[in-house]
Amino acid sequence: MVVDTLIHARWIIPVEPESVTLEHHSLVIDSGRIIDLLPTDLAQKKYKGSSIEILKNHALLPGLINSHTHAAMTLLRGIADDLPLMDWLNNHIWPLEQKWMSEAFVRDGTDLAIAEMIRGGTTCFNDMYFFPDITAKQAVQHGMRASVGLIVFDFPTVWAENSDRYIEKGLALHDELRHQPLITTTFAPHAPYTVSDGPLQKIRTLSDQLDKPIHIHVHETLHEVEQARQQSGKRPLQRLNELGLVNPSLMAVHATQLTDAEIALLAEAGAHIVHCPESNLKLASGFCPVARCIAAGINVALGTDGAASNNDLDLF
Repeated sequence: MVVDTLIHARWIIPVEPESVTLEHHSLVIDSGRIIDLLPTDLAQKKYKGSSIEILKNHALLPGLINSHTHAAMTLLRGIADDLPLMDWLNNHIWPLEQKWMSEAFVRDGTDLAIAEMIRGGTTCFNDMYFFPDITAKQAVQHGMRASVGLIVFDFPTVWAENSDRYIEKGLALHDELRHQPLITTTFAPHAPYTVSDGPLQKIRTLSDQLDKPIHIHVHETLHEVEQARQQSGKRPLQRLNELGLVNPSLMAVHATQLTDAEIALLAEAGAHIVHCPESNLKLASGFCPVARCIAAGINVALGTDGAASNNDLDLF
């Protein structure tokens, strides 16, 4: 049988099932899909590949998924190093973005990010940034899978002037990308401290209607949690829960400040956590209690965050 591609590898690590390593095995790919996995000697008898890759000293494994990043921020790598999050964000990153953000910025930054991620074994990324239409376009151009965040803030940026306009533009992009096989969309309200109750409630309703995840920074720092308590008497997760956002669609990014009750809440709701260890340590934000979360039954994914707060996009 003639197929598109044969990959003969010294080792193949399929990930599922766990703790399995296959030696001298081959992947058979045809019409963009893996159709067989079998010992190399059998593959050579059964298939003829239009393209053949021989990986004599490599371990082949499924592509990694970077579950939280800001791809275009590769252009801000090394800016304002060694600062805590809110100083870094308010006094350095946001002013620079206000000055330099454009379609060209996102295009070039995303191209660099995609090259870096592919080089490190990442084949899919979950993004949150301005001009998500450009991020999607570049991902398609390079043949990479991406989930682009339909970003929402309360305040104006170069992408939109208010929360209603962010949502309108996001919905238009969602419709435009609906039949794009490499791209999916998520609702991406930036954080509880940058998006008010009204837009969050609207996003929850739209998420339910369209069956789309909600991708949000939450409990990233102790400062965020304490500020929320001072302003509203509620911790951010309590507020999100009261608004109906703590559910199986929630992707809670960072989650470095969690009580036992909040871990139980997330587990019972079927919500997900995206753990970004390098970024959290670099910004002195704290550390997600991953072992406790997994023990409670929460699905925990890995992300790099943006290159400006990491400083790389390498999941290893």
